[in-house]
Amino acid sequence: MRRHLSSLTLRGRAFVAAGATAVVCAIGFGQPALTRVGVLVLALPLLAALVVSRRKHDPTVARTIWPRLLRAGETARIDLVIASDRKRADGALLVEDTLPYALGGRARFVLQGLGGAWERTVSYPVRSDIRGRYVVGPVVARLGDPFGLVERRRAIGGTAQLTVTPRVVPLPSIPLTGGWQGAGEHRPQAFASGSAEDVSVREYRRGDDLRRVHWRSSARIGELMVRREEQPWEAHATVLLDNRRLAHRGQGPASSLEAAVIAAASVAVHLEQHGYAVQLCTADGIGGGAAGDPTLGAERALEHLAVLEMAHRTTLDVTWSGEQARGGVVVAVLGGFLPDDNAALRRIRHDAGAALALVLDVEQWSPSRAGLGAAAAAPVTSLAWRATGLGPRDHLDAAWRELGRAPVRGGARA
Repeated sequence: MRRHLSSLTLRGRAFVAAGATAVVCAIGFGQPALTRVGVLVLALPLLAALVVSRRKHDPTVARTIWPRLLRAGETARIDLVIASDRKRADGALLVEDTLPYALGGRARFVLQGLGGAWERTVSYPVRSDIRGRYVVGPVVARLGDPFGLVERRRAIGGTAQLTVTPRVVPLPSIPLTGGWQGAGEHRPQAFASGSAEDVSVREYRRGDDLRRVHWRSSARIGELMVRREEQPWEAHATVLLDNRRLAHRGQGPASSLEAAVIAAASVAVHLEQHGYAVQLCTADGIGGGAAGDPTLGAERALEHLAVLEMAHRTTLDVTWSGEQARGGVVVAVLGGFLPDDNAALRRIRHDAGAALALVLDVEQWSPSRAGLGAAAAAPVTSLAWRATGLGPRDHLDAAWRELGRAPVRGGARA
């Protein structure tokens, strides 16, 4: 009985209250006719609840989201295929797909003219300006009576995930240098003579086969040098994102962290479009996880950035993933500069072939304090990085162009 009463709508509860009041008043005033009216009004919603509870709906739901991975501001389409093989006609059915608030309002549909066995396909768009991974579903079927006195809800079908990656800003081409390296070997050394023999050798490592020793180069350099077996050259770049809580200001979509995420996503996509093998690194490590499982490629980087949160670390002690990050281009998107960051940034600069930094003037995201403007990048510039400041009112493409204004010898355009 309690379950049946809980399915009453506001109109149904009003009928129950009116019927009970009429019965009490009829008994008090001795009016038998009013008693019959009160019993009728009181019994109508209870009978409707009993009838609706006996209606068993078992439709199946198949949900398709296209695409499952989209960027903030873009629109995805969700298709629902709802079917039932019951022999009894259902008449009309009101269905509602469960959506997070960030994906928009409710998705409601009235399915009419349902026969004994039916199938309906409905579609609706979703859009989000906020990155994240959202759960869509399940579908809720609403069952009611013709008088609107009772309404029951039943969840049918499963759920699906939709990933919204950060917004990507198109960036202009700027001159870069470094980043070219061979797989599994150190970057080529800068020998005095530029012969092909020198390019194809590297320093001796413990365990190397002595038959690979290149004696001519060893005699000239004064160290044992061995021939490289393979030279599949590729341009490699690492995007370093500082996501430490202490390095950012503001909350929600208007925080400095969100601006940093958009900058890192834009740089990763831009570099991959220009032939670089991109690796994402955060304050938590390579790809935000273990060094043995790096996030390689712009698409995987965007998926990781979609769910990136602030880290509770106090230092920017990034562990590089073996040889992949050495000798390549490093583009850092940094928040507030902390005193302990000197050693980490100096070490990263030493390992990198080229080091660029977009330094967020995070104090401009704090309403109670004034920003530093271009001086925000000064601590990073002093460590031999090419750096420029970025504020909430600055355009990312203009800041990226500012990084490329200084000429670099032997730079490849990206």
